[in-house]
Amino acid sequence: MPATNELPVEPLTTLVRREWATFRSRRRLVALTAATLVVILIGLLVGVVNRSVCSEGPIEVACPTDPVGPAGQTVSDQFYFAHQPLGEHGSITARMTAMTGTITYPPPDHDEIVPGLVPWAKAGVIVKDGTRQGSSYAALMVTGSHGVRMQHDYVHDTAGRPGGVSTSSPRWLRLTRAGNTITGEESTDGVRWTTVGTAHLPGLPRTVLVGLFATSPGDLTLRPTGLGGSIVESRFTQASAVFDNVALAGGGTGSRWSHGSVGEMGHTDWERYHRPPGFVESNGTATVTGSGDIAPLGMAGQHTVEDTLVGLAIGLVMLIVLATRFGSGRYRPDSTGAGAPGSRVLAARAVVVGAVTFLTGLVAAGAVLPLGTAVLRANGTAVLAAPALTQVRVVVGVAALLAVAAVLALALGALFRRTWVAILVAISAVVLPYVLGGLPLLPDAVSEWLLRLTPAAGFAVQQTIREYPQVLGHYAPSAGYFPLPWWAGLAVLCGYAAVALRMGMIRARRTVATRRQAEWR
Repeated sequence: MPATNELPVEPLTTLVRREWATFRSRRRLVALTAATLVVILIGLLVGVVNRSVCSEGPIEVACPTDPVGPAGQTVSDQFYFAHQPLGEHGSITARMTAMTGTITYPPPDHDEIVPGLVPWAKAGVIVKDGTRQGSSYAALMVTGSHGVRMQHDYVHDTAGRPGGVSTSSPRWLRLTRAGNTITGEESTDGVRWTTVGTAHLPGLPRTVLVGLFATSPGDLTLRPTGLGGSIVESRFTQASAVFDNVALAGGGTGSRWSHGSVGEMGHTDWERYHRPPGFVESNGTATVTGSGDIAPLGMAGQHTVEDTLVGLAIGLVMLIVLATRFGSGRYRPDSTGAGAPGSRVLAARAVVVGAVTFLTGLVAAGAVLPLGTAVLRANGTAVLAAPALTQVRVVVGVAALLAVAAVLALALGALFRRTWVAILVAISAVVLPYVLGGLPLLPDAVSEWLLRLTPAAGFAVQQTIREYPQVLGHYAPSAGYFPLPWWAGLAVLCGYAAVALRMGMIRARRTVATRRQAEWR
């Protein structure tokens, strides 16, 4: 029988068991435990040091919490409201003839007040389930720069005709209730009507409030910092709208209006000394003045559940060092008899490293996310609500991030064979772009491309912030917003890991072949 150079090949499961036996040294297990504790302890520390205290005179009281909308999301619900009761069937019709606003630039650099409307200033007619913040509503409105819109329950937005409003070009608005269905219509002459949208508000009581409203969100400005980065600053704004030809059908009490603010307002110097929020009737017209917003709560100045994962980068560095050393270290001889790592041995090590770092991520994120959020809220710090399924997705996503990044580091260790070089490359590729992008140092465009094109894109798995077109916000990495969805960011990281692992396997195969040839000679 002819001789052959083919040697028996060990099953991959056997290799995995053997590499796991090699991996589970006391030093490596201690390193995994340390990485887990770092993520958890730093996350809890964030909750401890962020303490909000409110007071009424010398007495400390619990800080008010942000309202929660019908779908469980944290919302902003602040506006001035002139209202009357409305039954299960009825309508409100009003003509808006003017909408003006004020924008205040805060001192010291912009100590001035200018007329103007921010793009999402809103005024119009609204049906709402009482004056409690966060209650269900549907509103038809004219906005500062986005024309007529119909919005309901904070997250839903439907566009009507573009353009503004003036005495020569008024806007007629109408909301009609039929049970739990609210229909919004607009007109330019009060005769020919166009339907803007329909809202279904389950659970509306038999009697709701209907009326006129005005609100205006803060205007955001960006203060330059660092190497072209920016920090968000907010300016107080106010909107006033003038209505006439107001008509109610289906439960109003004639011409008598109740009015007041939903949410607190009237605390700024401009409101106290110049123009307070309110409702004024005169000669058949009604003027409503207010500030705030009716929308999902913006992220400016708000904490999110992923803030508890601030220690993730440090924990990942520790895991990168661990995985790289395991990838570049000496290998036991496999069935080929060669001491160099074969491609199958490298694959077995990738399975071991990926599995243990995935479990590490599950434990770390699964513990710090609920505990850190609870500590933040216990200290009076508002945290944007995130659905339970979203939080589960974040925990699993963080575990996957750590696992794939560790496999990438392992592959770099096998590819470069010099531990310090592989560690430097892995940290520079995965952690450094994330840190630079998250700090207000670089221009937003540069930060966004860093988090699109580098392995740091995988950090998008922790994001819970959602961009709403009707909410003015600084949607940039320095504000905690990633340019890619979580799945796309993870896919970018997986692509890098797959390429690096393949290159490592090719090098390992060539190394084995070279050693065999040398032994044969």
